[in-house]
Amino acid sequence: MLAKFLQKTEFTDYNDFFNNYKINVPDNFNFGYDVVDYLAEKTPDAKALVWCNDSGDEITFTFKDIKERTDRAAAFFRSHGIKKGDFVMLILQRRYEFWISIVALHKIGASVIPATHMLTKEDIVFRVQNAFIKAVVAVNDRDLFKYIEEAKAECESLKTLIACTPFGIDQELSAEEKQKHPMWIDFTKGVKEVREEALKEFHSLKRNEISSNMDIMLAYFTSGTTSHPKLVTHNFLYPLGHIVTASYWQQVKQGGLHLTVADTGWGKAVWGKLYGQWIAECSVFVYDYHAKFKPVDLIEQIQKHHITSFCAPPTIYRFLIQEDLTKYDFSSCEHWSTAGEPLSEEVFNKWKQITGKEIHEGFGQTETTLSLLNFGNEKIKPGSLGKPAPYYNVTLVDEEGNEVEDGEVGEIVVDMKNGYFPGLFMEYFGDQAKTKSVMHDGYYHTSDNAWRDEDGYFWFTGRNDDVIKCSGYRIGTFEVESVLMQHPAVVECAVTAAPDPVRGQVVKATIVLAKGYTPGDELIKDIQEFVKKTTAPYKYPRIVEFRDSLPKTISGKIMRKDIK
Repeated sequence: MLAKFLQKTEFTDYNDFFNNYKINVPDNFNFGYDVVDYLAEKTPDAKALVWCNDSGDEITFTFKDIKERTDRAAAFFRSHGIKKGDFVMLILQRRYEFWISIVALHKIGASVIPATHMLTKEDIVFRVQNAFIKAVVAVNDRDLFKYIEEAKAECESLKTLIACTPFGIDQELSAEEKQKHPMWIDFTKGVKEVREEALKEFHSLKRNEISSNMDIMLAYFTSGTTSHPKLVTHNFLYPLGHIVTASYWQQVKQGGLHLTVADTGWGKAVWGKLYGQWIAECSVFVYDYHAKFKPVDLIEQIQKHHITSFCAPPTIYRFLIQEDLTKYDFSSCEHWSTAGEPLSEEVFNKWKQITGKEIHEGFGQTETTLSLLNFGNEKIKPGSLGKPAPYYNVTLVDEEGNEVEDGEVGEIVVDMKNGYFPGLFMEYFGDQAKTKSVMHDGYYHTSDNAWRDEDGYFWFTGRNDDVIKCSGYRIGTFEVESVLMQHPAVVECAVTAAPDPVRGQVVKATIVLAKGYTPGDELIKDIQEFVKKTTAPYKYPRIVEFRDSLPKTISGKIMRKDIK
């Protein structure tokens, strides 16, 4: 299928890839029809999705299954008043109904907003009111249904609540759940019993009436450290931007089985669990766990299901290297990748020592697809984000907008002189001022900082708002974290700024210790001296705090603002 969308699919090296990778952009692309339905006709029995949970339930969907279920779900959604352009929020964690729902909504031209189940009532009200969300499809977790019901009472646009059960396969809501939450519509029952007239009406839709390339297909609320969440919008060409993500970074293969560790409420889910993988005709593996998560469980799944490629945030790798992996056979996994936060050289080297394979790091944002990557079999420099992806004319600029020289730290920006391309966001919905604040002077400004070496590799140093200003020095948080991770006592850490009456700010390190180490003044001094000897002495953490764990998002990303 790659040849359907690319002018060229094989490349001799990175330069050939960057200069000659070209997407054939269809006049009216819709992932539901041009990928899912196409593959259902071409290879109906090929695996599309392998889903299992920690209760022993397991189901495999072929592309034919996905087409049939998404057609019925599309008719079901339309029968409840959801139409082209309506915003629908999906809060489905790792349930397979997410894949059925999102593709079905693509097929009717609706706009999808995936979200985490960790939202409170106030979070939901803010999102519904700012995006005029019309419907929510959710699984009941914690008090989520209660929060959504309370939000509905305050939000005029929210008309429809659709429920999925959190456990089992094709289970309908219980009588008790229906009685407790009477305003919710049962997704499983509704899709199964959708009227034939509704299905025929859906099938009669004309493609040019469903969606156009520049319509909003997908949107994510993304939070900054100093403002309310922003709604990042992507159009119907967005999936094409993830061909690079899947085929040339994660290196998924036709007929393979790929596992990306991400809850569907976060952007990394569609990076690694849907668009690029299915375009490459690779099936997606989903492990839906509800008990306390143990990273080693993933290795057991790789061994059991013969997973061929794997992507997870560095946090997962950090914990995995603490385990005895010699008792597992995960040789089926041919490729390992990571994103979400920078990977330390120490973890990279340890993983290669254990497995014999390198971890391919990549970089991107909710606003983009993969922007920097370690490509193919090109040399990897441990700790580097790699080089720019095709279409992303990435460079570095200083605070005045001037390009910086190699070796100097600057903001990562995307040169927009060639205009829009598939994968780049359109705008922050309803906020022209915020959109203009990041798209100006011919660049998209990422607010992430890095430096570039003489070979063109980019090295992350931190967010604009993560820079610590201590006695006139500018210290990147990741620079210090990378050194700390080389100390044998440190399994995980986060560096933040702490206020200081003399220096303005000082470096604070919050650390999770490896097995066998005990917190104490002597260990603090040893860690501080280690940092002084390994990097510039002014970067050492003047404050060291030990914790049993670090606060993280559900996708495993360390929440530094909570530590602050």
